[in-house]
Amino acid sequence: MREPENIREVASLRPDYMGFIFFEKSKRFVGKNFMVPNDFPKEIMRVGIFVNENVDTILKMVHSHQLDFVQLHGNEPVDECKFLKESGARLIKVFSMDSGFDFNTTKQFAPYADYFLFDTKTAGYGGSGKLFDWDLLKKYDQQVPFFLSGGLSDENIRQVAEIKNKNLYAVDVNSRVETTPGLKNSNKIKSIKAILTTL
Repeated sequence: MREPENIREVASLRPDYMGFIFFEKSKRFVGKNFMVPNDFPKEIMRVGIFVNENVDTILKMVHSHQLDFVQLHGNEPVDECKFLKESGARLIKVFSMDSGFDFNTTKQFAPYADYFLFDTKTAGYGGSGKLFDWDLLKKYDQQVPFFLSGGLSDENIRQVAEIKNKNLYAVDVNSRVETTPGLKNSNKIKSIKAILTTL
């Protein structure tokens, strides 16, 4: 999210979380002069998304944008996660899923991440619009609750019921509910919310 009116429109649907991408190479980058609207609802958690960013810069953004969570979407080492956690940040650590993913990789991050996020592995960092094979989650130890991401839409969101017995905490929708990169279609989000209440 980055356009003020679009932020307000989606916020009116009361999602639990809303993400703002501070990675300059992303086509959804919020921009240099971005500010969260002053009337942004307090009950919606603000998530700042970063990719291999300097920890001092991350903490500066946490303070200036009053971020509730930091989402680390790159190859951040455990030490950086530990530092951010000890500095008061709440963390969502992202892992990119493919058939060769080793879930042992997640264990070292478990003490510092409030949540994991499992997304489809791509050449970039998210926003692929593609599902990954959710059968991979059978190999996960389920110790840290997770966000499910990667190609979720109103057309396939019912399939989430298949993994409700896992430690699934939330679903993350992005590219499949967009009109253009960074601009969300509130009707699609409304439809997804309605479907989720029936699962």
